[in-house]
Amino acid sequence: MTLLIIGLALWCAAHFLKRIAPDARARLGDRGKGLVALGVLGGVVLMVIGYRGADFIPLWYPPTWMVHVNNLAMVLAIWVYGSSAAKGAKAWPAYRIRHPQLTAVKIWALAHLLVNGDLASVILFGGLLAWAVVEVILINRAEPDWTPPAPAGRATYIRLAVISLIMLALISAIHIWLGVWPFPS
Repeated sequence: MTLLIIGLALWCAAHFLKRIAPDARARLGDRGKGLVALGVLGGVVLMVIGYRGADFIPLWYPPTWMVHVNNLAMVLAIWVYGSSAAKGAKAWPAYRIRHPQLTAVKIWALAHLLVNGDLASVILFGGLLAWAVVEVILINRAEPDWTPPAPAGRATYIRLAVISLIMLALISAIHIWLGVWPFPS
């Protein structure tokens, strides 16, 4: 559990550096990008190792039908995350909401909290949910003005649908490879 918490802290610190200590981050220049990337990568590695090695300490037992809700929320999270990927005009909801990628992280975290009732899951997914909420607050304070992008055309939606389905298949395959069956049984 310790590695999980250290990884989560490292992830948060690396992401918050620009918002909490902008002068220190600016002094690092381009070298700082590498340090932040290293911090993020190290955080992910520690979170994965810590989560996989954590003892199962149940807090609640989610009903099995929550797997359906989780999977539907994951489709939404993938779509929302990808909606901001196109250059220029954006797909829904990225032309309506300011932080679609952080919104997708929030959806992802909530979806995983619905189907995982153990302590390690609450720390991991709850911690990443809290990070995404704080990150949005910090960005909005630092940069209060936002101009919504133009809505995208049909071609962008078709690409996004295809990419979203491919990403869903890849994420499902990774879960299966890790020994977690992501579908109702």
